[in-house]
Amino acid sequence: MTNQPETNQELHVIFGTGPVGLAVMDELLSRGKQVRLVNRSGRATVPTGVQVVAGDATDVVFTRQVCTGASVVYQCSNPPYTEWAERFPPLQAGVLAGAAAAAAKLVSMENVYMYGATGGKALVESLRYAAQTRKGKVRAAMAEALLTAHQQGNVRVAIGRAADFFGPRVRVSAMGERVFPVALAGKTVQVLGNPDLPHTYTYMPDIGKALVILGEAEQALGQVWHIPSAATVSTRQFLQMVGETIGKPLRIQTTPKVLLQMIGLFNAGLREVLEMIYQFEEPFIVDGSKFSQTFGPQTTPLPVAIQATVAWWRQNGQ
Repeated sequence: MTNQPETNQELHVIFGTGPVGLAVMDELLSRGKQVRLVNRSGRATVPTGVQVVAGDATDVVFTRQVCTGASVVYQCSNPPYTEWAERFPPLQAGVLAGAAAAAAKLVSMENVYMYGATGGKALVESLRYAAQTRKGKVRAAMAEALLTAHQQGNVRVAIGRAADFFGPRVRVSAMGERVFPVALAGKTVQVLGNPDLPHTYTYMPDIGKALVILGEAEQALGQVWHIPSAATVSTRQFLQMVGETIGKPLRIQTTPKVLLQMIGLFNAGLREVLEMIYQFEEPFIVDGSKFSQTFGPQTTPLPVAIQATVAWWRQNGQ
């Protein structure tokens, strides 16, 4: 006999089929849960038995329907980077309404933009929101809206926040398609900011596991939790580990900020990246000790995580 997880009828609804949503799916399936994914197209590469539903998450009528019967709802979707201010708040409001109508817990995936620059101070959950960027202010307002909804008794909310992602399926990231396939091809890796500053990177499967834990734990509700990462190293040290895994040293080059700014005049996506470049110009350390002390250590060691990521890119890089 093989050891297969026992299945049950507890429904978990995930908005978003990007790397975060699929990492949550992986973890839920390993625990024998019933999973429903929601995106705009109704298409995603998923195992047999996983339902994928097409719809608009800003449509409250739709979100209430698709969340019917859910015990936990996960908000893992994002609008295009250039459309955050216009599309992100109504997207979150739609998902919140769906979770509230189902009397389900809502676990929301966030980043750490709302804190703003800290001068290198480690990011902890108690920091005040001091973002000076447009996207950081949007993030702050959305986080406050979620916690207000929880405090008012409209929906039970837990918030997870992570540093820059890497891992299987992660393409759009500082440690995604700009690094791993380039390194495997033997080309020079271009990096942002100062590669010798400490910078926290979070492994995607660890994010999926942490969000599911937040959905299970009653003590997680009404709070913000930084998802633990493996030990923080500098970007250069991270890339050196990538090179060791591949079997050849990496050539690393820092792209001058002034050049990026010139290109950004004609590239809206790059302009949005440049708004957040301060995270690579000062130490960027995301402290996940609150989560680890509450729920136990959950992180994958960096060498193991990088090895798995390289293996994924070797199979999926094209």
